[in-house]
Amino acid sequence: MSGSLTNIYNNVNFALKVNTEAMAKLQEQAATGSRINRVSDDSTSAYKVLKLETQQKSLGNYISTITETMDTLEISSNIIQDIVSSLAEVRTQITQITSGTYSEDARARTAEGVNDILEQVVTLANTQNLGQYIFGGGNTSTAPYSVERADGRISSVTYQGSYEKRNVEVADGMQVNSLLIGDEIFHTNNRGECNFFGNTGSQAGTGTSSVQGDVWLNVTGSTGNWNLSIDGGLTTYSSDGTDTNLAVIDSRTGRVLYVDTTQISETGTDLVRTPGTHDLFGMLISIRDILNNEANLSDSQIKELQITTVSSIEEINNLLVQKEVSIGSKIGFLEDLKDSLTDIKYNAEDESTSLQEADIAQITVDLTRREVLYQMSLSIAGTMMSVSLLDYIQ
Repeated sequence: MSGSLTNIYNNVNFALKVNTEAMAKLQEQAATGSRINRVSDDSTSAYKVLKLETQQKSLGNYISTITETMDTLEISSNIIQDIVSSLAEVRTQITQITSGTYSEDARARTAEGVNDILEQVVTLANTQNLGQYIFGGGNTSTAPYSVERADGRISSVTYQGSYEKRNVEVADGMQVNSLLIGDEIFHTNNRGECNFFGNTGSQAGTGTSSVQGDVWLNVTGSTGNWNLSIDGGLTTYSSDGTDTNLAVIDSRTGRVLYVDTTQISETGTDLVRTPGTHDLFGMLISIRDILNNEANLSDSQIKELQITTVSSIEEINNLLVQKEVSIGSKIGFLEDLKDSLTDIKYNAEDESTSLQEADIAQITVDLTRREVLYQMSLSIAGTMMSVSLLDYIQ
C-alpha cells in the first residue's frame, strides 16, 4: 500500500508542478506581452530575434552616419552657392566698370568690396561642422586655408589641407566621401598657355611653365641687361635679350615662368595669366590689386585686364557649379539609400515583433485550460489521498 501511496504522491506532485510552471509562463507572457522572455522559451525564435536586433542596430548606425554625411554635404553645397552668388556680384561690378567711365575712387570702392568678399570666402572655406573642417579632406583638425597679410590685407591664401579623401561607410561594403578636398573645389586644373598682358614685350618661352593663375612679371634694367622677377623683386634673373626660354622662379612658391626675352623693349610690369589654373582666392586678390592699380598700369592696360578678368571669374564659377551639381547628386543618392535602409530596418523590427509578440487571446485560452487541469489535479489528488488507517492496515 505504501508503494501505491508513494506513486500517487509522485504523480500528483508532477502534474501540479507541470501545470504550475505552465501557468507561470503563461501569466508572464500575458504580463509582458512577449512570447519569448528568455532563450529557453523558444531557442530557435530567440536566435532569429537576436540576429534581427543586431541587424537593426547596424542599420541604425548606417542611417545615423548617412544623416551626418548629408548634413555636412548640404552645408558644403550652401557654402558653394553663397560663393557663386558673390562671384556673380564681382562679375557684375567688373562689367559695369569696363562698360562705363569710372573714376579712380570708384575703382577703389569696388576693390574694397572685392576685398570684403575675399575675407568672406576664406572664412567660408574654413567652415567647421561637428568639429571637423569640411573642406580639408582627410585632415579635419586643421583649417584647410592659411592666409598671409600685408598692411592688414590678405596677400596670399595657401591650401594646407589633405589631398586624401575622408570616406565613411554608409552601408555594408559601401563608402562615400563626406569631407571635400578644398583644392579640388576652389582650384581649376586644366592648364592652358600663358598669356602676357603689358607693354614690356615679354612673351611666353618654349618651356611649360608651372605658375598658376595670375602672376606679375617685373622687368627692370636696360637694353641688353634686363632683370626679370615674378616674386616682387625678391629674386631677379638677368638676360641680355637673347634668351628664348629664360626660367624665372618665384622664390616663395618654387613655381617657374618661362619667358622669351628677345622682344623685350622697355621696363614695366606685365600680368601673366594662365587659364585653367586659377584658384578662387588668388583670382580675387588679383582683381582687387588690378582695381587698386598697385602695378601702376595705364588706364588702357587696366581696362584690358578688367575685361579679361571676366573670363577668369567664369572659369572659377563653372568649376563651382559643377561641384555643386556633383554634391547635389551625392546628397540625392544618400537620401535614397537612407530611405531604403530605413525600410529594411522597419521590416526587421516588424519581423522581430511578430516573433516575440504574445497572442493574448490564445494565452487566455491556454491559461484557463491549465487552471482547470490544476484544479482537477488537486481534486483527484484529494480523493485518492483520502486513505483511512483501516485501509492502510488492510
